[in-house]
Amino acid sequence: MSRQRPGGLPAPLPQDLHIHTTFSRGDGAVVPEQTVELVARIAHARVIGISDHLEYVAGEFEEYARTVRAHRLRLGVEVNGAEWVVQAGELPVDYYIYHCRDRGQDYRGAERLAASGRPVIIAHPQMLQTDLSKVAPECLIEINNRYAWRENAYRQLAPYVGRFRFVIGSDAHQPHWLGQTAARRIARELGVQETLLFPASAG
Repeated sequence: MSRQRPGGLPAPLPQDLHIHTTFSRGDGAVVPEQTVELVARIAHARVIGISDHLEYVAGEFEEYARTVRAHRLRLGVEVNGAEWVVQAGELPVDYYIYHCRDRGQDYRGAERLAASGRPVIIAHPQMLQTDLSKVAPECLIEINNRYAWRENAYRQLAPYVGRFRFVIGSDAHQPHWLGQTAARRIARELGVQETLLFPASAG
């Protein structure tokens, strides 16, 4: 397989489902240039999903969904724990990025979302002190590029490689974060086979 596209562009990544845009209006890490339109135009992955924070898009979800779908991208939301699970479960999204802190209600919330049949991706678990032994096995675990090397915490994932499916996400809040080099290096070191959740044509 060629490692470059015409014009010297690198070959696209298989998928990237953890991306934020200007719809996450209260997130100070998101820059004004990080629009859905720009992410779609950069086309850094064969499958691209936008997963803005539910607490920011809840009041304008129809516009958010319409914009993401118009660019033929996968539609997700990032769910900040159990308090948002009921609302998240009512939305017509393709998948969830889920903050699962070490609280019983958050583990139960992950189970509730997983019962919808949609993929539930446990976001940057080492940064939220998620106890993966308490996470429902149907959930997926993210290797997150933004936090990949912080305190070598990714090594905590090693005992769970055989239990869970894994995805790799950029957690991009800015255009130059649209990459996964560090996370993919970690996945290789852990012996993780990435799970691809959607076909390359988003539809």
